[in-house]
Amino acid sequence: MSITYTQHQFTLPSLGRGSHLVTDHVLSSLPQIKEIECGLLHLFLQHTSCALSMNENWDDDVRLDMTDSLDKLAPEDKSHKGIYRHDAEGSDDMPAHIKSSLVGASVSVPISNGKLATGTWQGIWFMEFRNMKQRRKVMATIQGEKI
Repeated sequence: MSITYTQHQFTLPSLGRGSHLVTDHVLSSLPQIKEIECGLLHLFLQHTSCALSMNENWDDDVRLDMTDSLDKLAPEDKSHKGIYRHDAEGSDDMPAHIKSSLVGASVSVPISNGKLATGTWQGIWFMEFRNMKQRRKVMATIQGEKI
């Protein structure tokens, strides 16, 4: 067996504000996962106003509740009251940076026998915090023993 390290950049579909299950897109973008017997997939989102998370993959309400909860923690300054100093890029930008810092820009998932070793109800989430749809890039690092 040989240990391999590879990196691949891919682009997520343009999705609007909210929490989106992207596990299938990740898998279709990274067929190299099937070649790893025992390893790790590390995904790093190359942006500062969105996030990646590992969370519930079954009930859509979890994603809606998460979006609503984060909006309460870092609300948009829609009335322009000046609650944030950084507002040059729009009223949704600073709250997006706060949410990104709280959730994080990366997720690591074990690979076992050519498949992601997630729990029964786990999936990879992409969380977009800006109002406009964006094209977001992810750098994936795959490491492990080849099958």
